[in-house]
Amino acid sequence: MTYCLGIKTRDGLIGLSDGRITSGSQLSSARKVTMMGTGGERFFIMNSGLRSVRDKTLAYLRRDMAQRQGESYGTMLEAVAAFTSCLRTVAVEDREALENSKLHFNLHAIIGGQLAKDPEPYMFLVYPEGNWVEVDERTPYLSIGATAYGKPILDRALTYNTDMQTALKLAYLSFDSTRFSSNDVGFPIDMVSFDAAQRSWRQSNFDYDDLVEQRLWWNRNITELARRMPDGPWVETLLPNGLHKAEEPA
Repeated sequence: MTYCLGIKTRDGLIGLSDGRITSGSQLSSARKVTMMGTGGERFFIMNSGLRSVRDKTLAYLRRDMAQRQGESYGTMLEAVAAFTSCLRTVAVEDREALENSKLHFNLHAIIGGQLAKDPEPYMFLVYPEGNWVEVDERTPYLSIGATAYGKPILDRALTYNTDMQTALKLAYLSFDSTRFSSNDVGFPIDMVSFDAAQRSWRQSNFDYDDLVEQRLWWNRNITELARRMPDGPWVETLLPNGLHKAEEPA
């Protein structure tokens, strides 16, 4: 299992992927976000699913890009079309052999960026069959892998107008919620950001010890917020002797 998250706001794009790889009882780490292209004409791809399908699809995509003799894709739509074409080729070549080995042909991808002819950044979710959907302003994120645990905080707090600094925090908290509840998701994490105004990419990776302050702050304050929440009608019937307010700190 994995957790990959793509966010699109008015300021640009954010990508986050965990680095944990599980195979039976074996744990290892690997990078699940890939930057394609050169210079400013780049886009990211994050994947969940069979590693072998992912590696072969990306190899075919790199071959396609090399055969263009230095010409990049003009738009993200062209880039996604090229990726899905490579994915379908791999499906034709490998699906039967995988299914004969009791393995499902499985690869989901989040692809995002802004290329030369794009008026704004775009982000897409690609399914194993090669079809895709595009993120929109009403739900400005896409996630793949173990998606259930990190979804609530995004649905509550993230909007298209969220500033990049806050969106990065929400991306981390979404991952942290997933990591806390799923043994198959964990550090290290890779994060990328695209500033739409400057048309520039930045990327970094973080391990468990790098984010101790943020993790402890969140654990402490979410508990405090629950304590300070107004009491509900349940206290009259579910607590002994009626209403018992928590003591305020001195």
